[in-house]
Amino acid sequence: MRPALARTLVSATAVLGIAVGSLAGASAGFAASRPTDAPAVSTQDLSVLAVNNLGLDANRAKNWQCWLRDTGYNPGTIDGQLGTNSWKAAQRKFNDLGHGAGTVDGIVGTNTIKALQRYLNTYGYGLAVDGSAGANTKAAFWAFNATGC
Repeated sequence: MRPALARTLVSATAVLGIAVGSLAGASAGFAASRPTDAPAVSTQDLSVLAVNNLGLDANRAKNWQCWLRDTGYNPGTIDGQLGTNSWKAAQRKFNDLGHGAGTVDGIVGTNTIKALQRYLNTYGYGLAVDGSAGANTKAAFWAFNATGC
């Protein structure tokens, strides 16, 4: 075998060996660690931390906040973001009207949605009182907040 050809074969074999060795090492050495199991977080838990406008844009959410304020229930800052204070005000109102929102905690859970559905039904929206903020509930809430501030 000619020396130049032998050197080329040895070099190619060495490069191939290094590459294969690196890849083999990468599978164990550089693999992502297995994620730890975290407890599941329910949607209800998340609503405490987040704004929940139930499909309203900022203008209609402001209308809801103004309506709460104007009917004697303080939603906090009128900012178009339905957070904990806005939902606490709504829960107080729903409870006072006998719509059964339950605990006044600002969480938009099943009881709050049922109370909202009962309330909207007093205006003729004909919603199923199922505690689900589905398309019909969101559409009725949207329509109810067409005017305001």
